[in-house]
Amino acid sequence: MTLLVVHLLLTAAYAGFQWTVRAVVYPQFALVPAAAFPAYERAHQRRITPVVGPLFAGQGVTMLWLLAARPDGVPLAPVVAGAVCLAVVLGATGLLAVPLHRRLGEGFDARTFARLLRVDTVRALAASAGTVAAAWLVLASG
Repeated sequence: MTLLVVHLLLTAAYAGFQWTVRAVVYPQFALVPAAAFPAYERAHQRRITPVVGPLFAGQGVTMLWLLAARPDGVPLAPVVAGAVCLAVVLGATGLLAVPLHRRLGEGFDARTFARLLRVDTVRALAASAGTVAAAWLVLASG
């Protein structure tokens, strides 16, 4: 049960983090003066990585553990659902958000920024669904 609770805490923490970024951090990007934006974006990248990295790593470890050695009585469906949600988050981050941030690091571009907001909404929704799957695991196993 400890693994399930730790996994739930990690997924919930990441979902809260992602919604904060989507609702608070990213909207502020459009307010930064154009001349200052590249430095602002690079600073954002440096500062966000140590926050998100451990959340990704923790979720990765607990999810792999659940997939590789699912405890007795833990249903498979929420494990698979959670794995799919995490894959969406990680894929959208690595394949879409990171390259968009690199582009923005060269200068603010409204189209790139709009695309980042769309990608981030997908990440926030997938993270939320992953938290629901993790809660399902805890409730179904309790």
